[in-house]
Amino acid sequence: MIDLDYLCGMSVAVVILNFNGRKFLADFLPIVLENTPNATIYVADNGSSDDSLAFLASDFPSISVLSWAENLGYAGGYNFALGQINADYFVLMNSDIAPRKNWLSPLVSYFEAHPLVAAAQPFLLDYHKPDYFEYAGAAGGFWDSYGYPFCRGRLFDTLEKNEGQYATSIVNWATGACLMVRSEAFHNVGGLDPYLFAHMEEIDLCWRMQRAGYTIAAVAESEVMHVGGGTLNKENPFKTYLNFRNNLILLYKNLEPSQRFSTLFMRMILDGIAGLKFLTEGKFGSFMAVLKAHYGFYSYLFFVKDKQNLSPALQKSWVRSFDGNILKEYFLQGKKKFNQIKF
Repeated sequence: MIDLDYLCGMSVAVVILNFNGRKFLADFLPIVLENTPNATIYVADNGSSDDSLAFLASDFPSISVLSWAENLGYAGGYNFALGQINADYFVLMNSDIAPRKNWLSPLVSYFEAHPLVAAAQPFLLDYHKPDYFEYAGAAGGFWDSYGYPFCRGRLFDTLEKNEGQYATSIVNWATGACLMVRSEAFHNVGGLDPYLFAHMEEIDLCWRMQRAGYTIAAVAESEVMHVGGGTLNKENPFKTYLNFRNNLILLYKNLEPSQRFSTLFMRMILDGIAGLKFLTEGKFGSFMAVLKAHYGFYSYLFFVKDKQNLSPALQKSWVRSFDGNILKEYFLQGKKKFNQIKF
């Protein structure tokens, strides 16, 4: 491991999970290397079928590469890769991230100053419009009483300009697009849930970390730019399926038992309304994805015997976020910015 004096002697592994992302590696890996001089960079190849591995061997022979034969998804891929890496901190970074200069040291400093922080993110900005927050995580996330995720700087499709309106703060979830975790905490809570495959797995991880007594943060002094939609764009029915199914699963796993049935029942009604809206808009693929997501959730309930969850020995408290309904706030009351919402 290389010397990390300015990082307080802590070792940091930046792990880029790649799946058929040769173009993103060519475009963004040089930026990562230039702006991250004091960490070890890994590329973890998630069963790519393009020429990613050959490209890395020829153009970046000094990069540490981990690879395996099949696509394990975001969750399974990172679990496999991080199980082979020894570091105090892991950074789980998408291949379409362009970190700005001096992005890493504020994160490490924050972790070192706050020993209960288990996960944190930089502020996520739009690669094509760097003055604006990016959809996938913006300035840190929350969820409402029905499990709908939203972010400081992004409510649904409304993206705010970054004008310094959000400071470093404790949040409820940090984006998996660029997620720094304390390795000990990551392993303590069982890592990511491989059943989720991709999408919302970072929310589930952050929720379990908080149940175990840790906290989550978003650090304003650290900024990265994100392209977004590099693997699945947001209109892709498979992405819709994963988002709807996984959201139900993480509610089932993490809600206080007394709230579980009523919340899931109401959420299923709201999902049905969303499905009908897709149908009226002519988005038949998205409508079918919502339907399949519910069947997928039932399949999880009845047929998945070993549901990955927090060990009862680690359970310290149940976690609440925003008690209101973000759908009502946004669509009925016209609140398009995070700071218009009253927590």
